[in-house]
Amino acid sequence: MKFSKFISYFFHPINFPIVGSLIYFLFIPKHIFKTQEYTILTLILVGSYIFPLILLIILKYFGMLSSYHMATVEERKFPAILFIGISYIIGDWLYKSGIVDLLALFYYGYGVGIAISYILLHLKIKASLHSLAISGLIGFLICYSYSYQINLIYIFIILFILAGIIASSRLKLKAHTINEIWIGFLLGIISQFIVFGVYIM
Repeated sequence: MKFSKFISYFFHPINFPIVGSLIYFLFIPKHIFKTQEYTILTLILVGSYIFPLILLIILKYFGMLSSYHMATVEERKFPAILFIGISYIIGDWLYKSGIVDLLALFYYGYGVGIAISYILLHLKIKASLHSLAISGLIGFLICYSYSYQINLIYIFIILFILAGIIASSRLKLKAHTINEIWIGFLLGIISQFIVFGVYIM
């Protein structure tokens, strides 16, 4: 049980956007000045990690969240709207920069996935955001490797194994049903494919 809690906190959905951004810059074949790279990563860190983390702390402090995993359907609604907005703002800024437009799709994809999960909340369906986050990263890296013809097979193996560990941990903690895990996983990966498909049309 302690291991499952550790996995759930260590691999919280809030961590995956910055992980995806780091992988993007690590393997991108195009030349980007280091100052540009550091500036973009710093702004992404603030916008997609530090700012949302502060918001979650504030929401928990005022009793709007019982835990940082947003256990109930109602607890997820307001944070979902916030994360949709954050994903769109970051994605829009990255796209308009004209430097890392493919990375922008990563955030647009997350925005689409979270937006669909928000709609599902009104149907009392609580998609796993942990699964959505890691599958969104997998979906983005599939599009990324296709665009730049980069072999990321070892990273995919690690991520799929990690996705299984995260899913098992969420089930062990009884935070989700198997259906909610699958819904989250499919939402994450399909939303990335949708955004990428629109981009290349």
